[in-house]
Amino acid sequence: MRVIAGKYKGRKLVSLKGEQTRPTSDKIKGALFNMIGPYFDGGTVLDLYSGSGNLAIEAVSRGCETAFCVDNHYPAVNVIRENITLTKESGKFHIMKCHADQALQKLAAKRQQFDLVFLDPPYAKQTIVPQIQFMQTHQLLTDGALIVCETDKVVALPDELPGLRLKKRQRYGITEIVIYDQGE
Repeated sequence: MRVIAGKYKGRKLVSLKGEQTRPTSDKIKGALFNMIGPYFDGGTVLDLYSGSGNLAIEAVSRGCETAFCVDNHYPAVNVIRENITLTKESGKFHIMKCHADQALQKLAAKRQQFDLVFLDPPYAKQTIVPQIQFMQTHQLLTDGALIVCETDKVVALPDELPGLRLKKRQRYGITEIVIYDQGE
């Protein structure tokens, strides 16, 4: 696993050993960023199920200003820290060691907003739609925010959510990428 493009391009990232996380492959990550960018002019990223920090680091490498990486497992948080150290810009990253729903509540209390959100929960624990609805209700999304969901292909995310539209749906083997935006 490596950073594909941007200022951290080519840096090899550490992956969590074992079955606790399922890092986004470089192939899927490259395709995903080609769909949403591929480069950014600032913005704040939320990687709600960060695992290794792979997606958040890629987004900052491609021009996002700052990223929040959330995970509730100590080994994953340690890997995220290690990978952020490789960027030599640790001030651009905020690590939150807590459950995704707790993180959303804390971020809402701080009135934090995000331009780009990655939702890649464990396949057996899909809570994507309620979490998106929470973000909308608590104004965690900026105007024009993108929400990128990575799921198993058997998970059926809706084509429409109130206030959002389906921008893209793409399958890669057993993985499906679903991207929502706020439309125009």
